[in-house]
Amino acid sequence: MSLLEIENVTKTYDALTVLTDVSLLVETGEIIAIIGRSGSGKSTLLRCINGLESIQAGRIVIDGVEVNDPGTDLRKLRQQVGIVFQGFNLFPHLSVCRNITLAPTVTKGIAEADARELAREALVSVGLEDKIDAYPDQLSGGQQQRVAIARSLAMQPKLMLFDEITSALDPELTGEVLRVLEEMSRTGMTMVLVTHEMGFARRFGSRVVFMHEGRVWEQGPAADTLGKPKTKELETFLNAVLH
Repeated sequence: MSLLEIENVTKTYDALTVLTDVSLLVETGEIIAIIGRSGSGKSTLLRCINGLESIQAGRIVIDGVEVNDPGTDLRKLRQQVGIVFQGFNLFPHLSVCRNITLAPTVTKGIAEADARELAREALVSVGLEDKIDAYPDQLSGGQQQRVAIARSLAMQPKLMLFDEITSALDPELTGEVLRVLEEMSRTGMTMVLVTHEMGFARRFGSRVVFMHEGRVWEQGPAADTLGKPKTKELETFLNAVLH
């Protein structure tokens, strides 16, 4: 069984169809880079995987648990599935440590001292151990995004979802965040990334999935898909983003 199974998923908002018959299998340890134009359904797909959006047809299964089953405890499921957005979504009035320990203490009942140790370990993994007692407004954008990643890692998820997490950052800060993702890739973390960082997708992606008009238009090994696109639509997209 694949860690993530997406089968024939359709998502609509009233008369607007955002996803049409989308299917995708993700194995444990894979890094899937989802690329495509704005409005192609990439971010919506991530939100459906995490149960933040309902679907109108098909099914999404994470480690044997069906996300869209009315009987599924989504709060419990989300403890296994971290999601990081382009907006850092940190609580400005809480320290870095408390931003990270809030979920483990509240949802898992972990003691404060143990949660602080979890936070410290997560911050070590993103290179920010020295910022454990800082506040978000004392950090750069890249540091805030790395704290947001650490917050998800502290929940010890099976699957991490990233939605354009570098799009609001300048090139130097983008490099900081991508280095964290590179390190995560070496630990075997399963990741699904919506990204426009083609260099990262090519170097670290197990597969690239190109979405177009709400469908999975083309997918394959990263080097092959980005080097020799099979469809005119992907070729046009890559010409636009790479030149």
